[in-house]
Amino acid sequence: MSGTSSASLRRPVPGRLFGWVKVYSWIELAVFAALIFFWLAPGFDQATFIFGLAHGIGYIGLCLLIWAACLKREAPYTLLAASLTPVGPLGSVIAIELIERKGWGIARAEEGAAPEAA
Repeated sequence: MSGTSSASLRRPVPGRLFGWVKVYSWIELAVFAALIFFWLAPGFDQATFIFGLAHGIGYIGLCLLIWAACLKREAPYTLLAASLTPVGPLGSVIAIELIERKGWGIARAEEGAAPEAA
């Protein structure tokens, strides 16, 4: 019984899906930045609508992709929490950088996790 509980509490190890989350986060951040630009600039109502729609659909897709990565234990739930902040894709990009640079919320090699294959 203790093997089951320790397996359910083990820390995630970034895998192939985590790489897709990283790329998708940067693309969604670019779409979000374009939306902010066109929203602030006067006279770009059509572009604001297009980028707003793209951001809305893309953001939902990003959150679902992060959730799938969390369920497969390839990303920590803190990444999902950071993505659901008001800054949206900027939160996920910041969280990904903290995960990669500081190791926040992921298993380290000394904890018995295999290092990420390149």
